[in-house]
Amino acid sequence: MLVAAAAAALSLTACGQPVDTPDDRGSSRGGSAPTAYGVVFLGPADCSSRGAEVREVSCRSEKAMARVLARHLGAATAGPSCPPPTDFVLHISETGDSARSRLTRGYACMRNLEPPHPGDPGQGGGPLTRVGDCVRHSRGGTGGGEDTGEVVGEVEETACDGSGARAPEFEVMSAVRLRARCPDTTDLVVTLGGDRAVGCARRI
Repeated sequence: MLVAAAAAALSLTACGQPVDTPDDRGSSRGGSAPTAYGVVFLGPADCSSRGAEVREVSCRSEKAMARVLARHLGAATAGPSCPPPTDFVLHISETGDSARSRLTRGYACMRNLEPPHPGDPGQGGGPLTRVGDCVRHSRGGTGGGEDTGEVVGEVEETACDGSGARAPEFEVMSAVRLRARCPDTTDLVVTLGGDRAVGCARRI
């Protein structure tokens, strides 16, 4: 069930590719009768539709594609990190300076209702890099320091099973708080999120 709502401009980010889409409102949660919407579009446990035009729909609807794991106001670059199971991030903005607009702008951490789940470890996607993920050089990264022997430069996540566009080169084996605590067998250090922000990776 869809109910009328003020038009909003949405930007869908999946693997870093933004798409501008409008929004509309629908039933917020599966398993319950339609109720009035809160002040936040796509709040926690709400579901979004499939296709280029992202709408809030009932999670029971055949149009439902993904569920909101977390919802934050403001810019994703300055706000809390998404939870580990996140498959992609919706960046949401609404035109105007009204109180409603200020309560709508932000981002939603989304999880697909059905596979594939690119945010799972080793699957080659999602907004986070964590233990179990694989990476390869994006540019640079051809050598390391004389003392460490570690590879340096920028890396990108890719599927560990080789099903992605580019083959994996390293797997993140552990996460630590300090770079010095990585095992001696570490070939690459990757920046992660959270308290243990240093990822220790080994060449595959």
